[in-house]
Amino acid sequence: MSSIKEVAQLAGVSVGTVSNVLNRPEVVAPETRRRVQEAIAQLGYVRNGSARQLRAGRSRTIGVVALDLANPFFIDVLRGVEAAALDADVTVMVVNSNKDAAREAALLETFEEQRPLGALITPVNDSAEEERLRRLVARGIPVVLFDSSAPYAHGCSVAVDDVLGGRLAGQHLRERGHRHIAFAGGPSGVRQVRQRHEGLASVLEPGDTLTVITLPDLTVATGRTAGKEIAELPPGERPTAVFCANDLVALGVLQEMAQRGLRVPDDLAILGYDDIGFAAAAAVPLSSVRQPREQLGHTAAKLLLDEANNPGEHEHRQVIFQPDLVERASTRA
Repeated sequence: MSSIKEVAQLAGVSVGTVSNVLNRPEVVAPETRRRVQEAIAQLGYVRNGSARQLRAGRSRTIGVVALDLANPFFIDVLRGVEAAALDADVTVMVVNSNKDAAREAALLETFEEQRPLGALITPVNDSAEEERLRRLVARGIPVVLFDSSAPYAHGCSVAVDDVLGGRLAGQHLRERGHRHIAFAGGPSGVRQVRQRHEGLASVLEPGDTLTVITLPDLTVATGRTAGKEIAELPPGERPTAVFCANDLVALGVLQEMAQRGLRVPDDLAILGYDDIGFAAAAAVPLSSVRQPREQLGHTAAKLLLDEANNPGEHEHRQVIFQPDLVERASTRA
């Protein structure tokens, strides 16, 4: 591989001039810039990004710890992160905690060793890794929490108002005449699940009933389990609608209803959360509480880049987006 020194020799300029052409071309005279660019093309020179980052003392990489990459919600969030990183000429390294606190701790330790430009994370637990996050910040690695509204004094956070999302779901189902509603979600220790449940419960009135189905995880498979539990209740005790903590659970409930010959929404209305692409494409298109997923990721990445590039001027922000409800056939009268 050719070196920057060989480019300088071929172009008849100093190494510093070649560096300026690569990093600050506007300060180099057009004719000199042309000679350097021709030498680069002739030699096939590619600058060593690793060496440049080593000299700078930090990488040009954002680290992202996603909670669950099996959930399309996080893939959409990452699209927003990637768009902001691309604009800033920064790469993105994505890892998956898979909702495992021990795995999350190990990944954050790796970030501490790798010294990325900054880190984005959805914590498994709102406070379990606070000490680890403080250590990253102390080493000059800013951290932004995404899809998390936990109090965070050491950096920015970006989230969606999940209590409002739960209220929107409850109001929508009540407006459709449902008074016996089920909530399928879990585990209850997950803040997002807990707040969606709270929002739903807050709009119910005397005479309404709420059946809570606690699941070990939020997947299509556990959704089918919830659907089985609902379908096997006697008709007089069966909820007429179910609000699912995410769209994957809602898709599982929908599959189980189809398997048992129960009609959606006639026998059971189904409402999901996130509005992933599969929701609209389901056999019975799913109503869902929509989160601005890409905007969430883009905003989190922009806040992180601002803090990394302007540490003295940056002001921490806690950004809360508002969800909205998308009605489709699964709850339509």
